[in-house]
Amino acid sequence: MLRVELGDWVSMTPALEAIRREVFIVEQQVPEEMEWDADDVTSVHALALLDGHPVGCGRLLPDGHIGRMAVRAPFRSTGVGRALLQALLAEARRRGMREVVLHAQMHALGFYEAQGFVADGPVFDEAGILHRRMSQALVS
Repeated sequence: MLRVELGDWVSMTPALEAIRREVFIVEQQVPEEMEWDADDVTSVHALALLDGHPVGCGRLLPDGHIGRMAVRAPFRSTGVGRALLQALLAEARRRGMREVVLHAQMHALGFYEAQGFVADGPVFDEAGILHRRMSQALVS
């Protein structure tokens, strides 16, 4: 059974660090010093649990930026990413945000488009990976 929990960095650190280390630092070779930042402490985090095991995560910054979306490889294309994103969008609406933005890796553009995001900027390099800014207006 899949469930998504929202929480803060302090209470979820071990699971969030494990997923992000596996996906970003090991798999995608993002330099470790670029992965951890001060936004972790100020963000609300989403943690996807499948039968109680952490399989994915993401975060919502106070300014409406969604980031650090990561799903462990064996659980991709199973609805985990969609569940994480929907939880973060619901939280953004609950907080009264009018728009959310994210930096999508190029291979994930279709995923985000299917969830209602629109690409609205040029392709750019972030941590050695090509990205594109996407946004979604939120309706209360």
